[in-house]
Amino acid sequence: MTEQVVTEQNGVEAETAAAPAPELNINDLIAMRNVIDVVTKRGAFQANELSSVGQLFDKLNAFLDAAQKSQPAAPAQGE
Repeated sequence: MTEQVVTEQNGVEAETAAAPAPELNINDLIAMRNVIDVVTKRGAFQANELSSVGQLFDKLNAFLDAAQKSQPAAPAQGE
């Protein structure tokens, strides 16, 4: 979704298209969780960073679990 922005400069109106708002969806959050999991397994974090990374991972995981539970069950194939 883009917005039209009208600005006035030196008495002349100029119409410009604003950049679309950035979007973030559940699949992006799942990808983030997977990235955290992979880089942790590869030892990319220093020891003093692990608690912060773990807290973020736990928070993201809890959010995704709650989001999955709130989604209506998809009908099975063939129904």
